[in-house]
Amino acid sequence: MDQRHIYNSGIIGNCNFIAHVHKSTNINWLCWPTFEDSFVFGCLLDVNKGGEFNIKLNDTQITSNQYYLENTNILVTEVKGEHSGFRVTDFAPRFVQYDRYFKPLMLVRIVEPMYGNPSIRVNCHPRANYGRDEFNKFRGSNHIKFEHDKESMRLTTNIPISHFFDEEQGNFLLTEKKYMILSYGNTFEASLQQTAEEFLIKTKIYWRRWTKKANIPNYYQDHIIRSALVLKLHQYEDTGAIIASSTTSLPESPGSGRNWDYRYCWVRDSYYVLTALSHIGKFDELEEFANYITSITQSDSGRLQPLYGILGRKALTEIELNYLEGYRGNKPVRIGNQAYEHIQNDVYGQAMIALLPLYTDYRFPQDERKDAKSWLKYILEKIQMTIDEKDAGIWEFRNIANHHAYSNLFQWAGASAALKIAQQNNYKDIEEQAKTLMDKAAAYIEKCYDPENEVYRNSDEGTNLDASTLQLILMNYLDPSSERAKKHLAAVEKELKGKNGLFYRYLHRDDFGKPKTTFLVCAFWYVEALACVGRLDEAKETFERLLEYGNDLQLFSEDVHEDDGSQWGNFPQAYSHVGLMNAAYRIAMKLDRPIFLTS
Repeated sequence: MDQRHIYNSGIIGNCNFIAHVHKSTNINWLCWPTFEDSFVFGCLLDVNKGGEFNIKLNDTQITSNQYYLENTNILVTEVKGEHSGFRVTDFAPRFVQYDRYFKPLMLVRIVEPMYGNPSIRVNCHPRANYGRDEFNKFRGSNHIKFEHDKESMRLTTNIPISHFFDEEQGNFLLTEKKYMILSYGNTFEASLQQTAEEFLIKTKIYWRRWTKKANIPNYYQDHIIRSALVLKLHQYEDTGAIIASSTTSLPESPGSGRNWDYRYCWVRDSYYVLTALSHIGKFDELEEFANYITSITQSDSGRLQPLYGILGRKALTEIELNYLEGYRGNKPVRIGNQAYEHIQNDVYGQAMIALLPLYTDYRFPQDERKDAKSWLKYILEKIQMTIDEKDAGIWEFRNIANHHAYSNLFQWAGASAALKIAQQNNYKDIEEQAKTLMDKAAAYIEKCYDPENEVYRNSDEGTNLDASTLQLILMNYLDPSSERAKKHLAAVEKELKGKNGLFYRYLHRDDFGKPKTTFLVCAFWYVEALACVGRLDEAKETFERLLEYGNDLQLFSEDVHEDDGSQWGNFPQAYSHVGLMNAAYRIAMKLDRPIFLTS
């Protein structure tokens, strides 16, 4: 795996934005003011039109490495040359101030010498309107103001401003700490050094307290902690929405055309996210996400979409930006996602079981959920309305519609969750409706069963197998101890399992041909399925192998190429980290490893 393609970058953020910091120190991806807006630094998708914010060392034999300050989202990049080296600490401020979270649109960079007399150059050239336009630069005494249309940013620094404007003589000797604070939409007037150092200390304290208050299984804790921190950054705190990834158009495999915008919230995948948050005891984040889903379901009188914008926006019109070269020349670059138009009928069951804890867990006061009955009726009516329909399935086939086992499974699970809520609240009429829908969904699932090969196909038509049917075991539709569950797992893994436990979503042709890379979250589902059916040693071994597919910072991509272990797809992928967390928890429970409870 030495020659594999790796995303050599880490992320920082504060639940308001995410910035990607490359090993070279360049901020190669940052969308402001929200996840869904244009990048201001986007050389990830176009080296020439993406802008830059980097710190370059004038030396020979240059190498670099990155690491996070322990249990934080504060990233350190060390750049070392033959004669000199420097360190840059990057973070987005986040801490409690005046009884609320302080999370400004502000990126802080602290640069300091490590050895020798490093000669460095700092370049800061943001771009606007997805690389179409440049910002106008205005020079101040200790700052640069960037303006474009109604957008305004300001870089405040104790580096002499002339170094940013002299294209030929911009290098200077780094003899002491230098500070740069890039802020969006506001001016920065406070003491630069004092503010940067104070914000660093407070942000470090915040993240370490957040980590201490997580319930982390005593099984590969370092990986679970990093995944939890990654997941936290993907929550847009203003609404509670959690995005799949902060990037767009990183290809699932080179030349595949499978370049998608993942900067949105997939309601359809909410169950997995909320399960991960529940496992680590992050009930504030869980409730915020659940409230986002509740708001979506109650404000949408029509058909629920698989995904929405972080503010609940429905129309996510897909547009191709053909003037951008794309990641490593992979076009098209897309913004928006046509999947919002797809019919995916598992979404109603997903919404139901995602909100189950709010209505059945006694840690959530019932007087906060007085609308339980009306909400149950709403979701059950949606399931009843759509249960006989064909849909696009979990993998969002653009020109293929079937009765998918996965969609029917979540209709079954959603009705089961409704039954539990109804029984707890003595809603007799809803109990009967839920039971009827469970039976109907189960009948559709059984139509997908192939008795000759003892496996559940992905739909009631054809012979294709699909990793999503592993959820029949994980959701307890199939008794994990039953022969049917074990034989189903054996048949699916025989066809879809790759090297070292990697797993394909499916191998049949879709709108773009046959998939060429494995889907990492499916591999973690496979680990869970192994643990469920009692193959615990295999589950542990597979889990450990999968950990090798992260980068140096333990960050995981969406897809992995089976042949060389290369990372592809959007990065980091929140659902890959969710899969890791849930698989680790499943193994830890089977091993009877204690959960580390903290206060």
